[in-house]
Amino acid sequence: MSRSSRRHVAVATGLLLTFALSTACSSGKEDSGEDSVGKVDGKISITYLQKQGDQEYFVGEAAGAKAKAKELGISLKVVNLGNDANKTVSEVQSAVAQKAKGVIIVVPDPAVGPQVAQTAKDGKVALLTSDDQICTTGPDPAKCGKDDLVSRIGFSGAQMGTEVGKRAAEEYKKAGWQAADTRVVSAWKQDVTVCGDRVKAAKTAFDSAVPGVKTINVPTDNTPTGAQDKIAATITANSKVKNWVVWGCNDENTMGGVTALQNAGIGPDHVIGVGLGAYLACKEWQTDKKTGMKAALFINGKDVGALAVQTMYDKLKNGKDFPKEAFAPTKMIDHSNWKSSGLTCS
Repeated sequence: MSRSSRRHVAVATGLLLTFALSTACSSGKEDSGEDSVGKVDGKISITYLQKQGDQEYFVGEAAGAKAKAKELGISLKVVNLGNDANKTVSEVQSAVAQKAKGVIIVVPDPAVGPQVAQTAKDGKVALLTSDDQICTTGPDPAKCGKDDLVSRIGFSGAQMGTEVGKRAAEEYKKAGWQAADTRVVSAWKQDVTVCGDRVKAAKTAFDSAVPGVKTINVPTDNTPTGAQDKIAATITANSKVKNWVVWGCNDENTMGGVTALQNAGIGPDHVIGVGLGAYLACKEWQTDKKTGMKAALFINGKDVGALAVQTMYDKLKNGKDFPKEAFAPTKMIDHSNWKSSGLTCS
């Protein structure tokens, strides 16, 4: 073997050894910074980073977090990330630089998960997600091992989707529709893991109660206008369908679908929309005018924000390990009971 060949082999061996050592040390807890943060003496400072911070649900989440922080004597900074993945990373870096002891995050894009987790670990900052999952070892939480998922506070996607599907089936039976005349629109942003969990569970629950109705999966950006545009195209392509059931990852998808059907001249008696969130659905129920939005699962952002801050406090103050997941309660509401549910509709 030549001197040059021996040198190439040595370099390659060194790279492999480095890779092996780095991957051998990888685990969800360690990479998320949880194991590198001890109990904090004195004042606790936490940064809460939220995607789409001006959306009604996240406004409530921030309010719940602030109220809990005040109760516990925590210094809390809330940052609206919008939909900016780059801002996500820079704001985590900023939290580290500002000596925050904990970061709670709702990522706009799960692909930043590994970088966020590594930044938190390097800065010895405890990391907790709310609502959406991130993985410490790859961009797609759906392909991530359970030990590599960062601990999460939120709602059970499967449980929520099941409630939506069950209510849609009840409304379908009440309407007396036939499967041949009906289509289900299932709309969601397809790279968001929790969205996939929700719509899959909705379909399973609906199909078990009402077999034979075809489902059309519609990829959206999880916004009302984005969903409306995509579902409008679906309606045009299925112009002979008489009755429509609509659900999605959130209220935005369902509301977008209901609006698209209304614009297509399909009356509310031929539409069953079941929302998830209720913060847009409730706007349809403020008068007695008929609407295709028949019900919605109320998910209270205030509960999630408060639970996330409490969970972070318990970790930093008392050394209590994060649960892998912790869930806030939900409730199905409609025109008849939304005012008494505790939902604030603005």
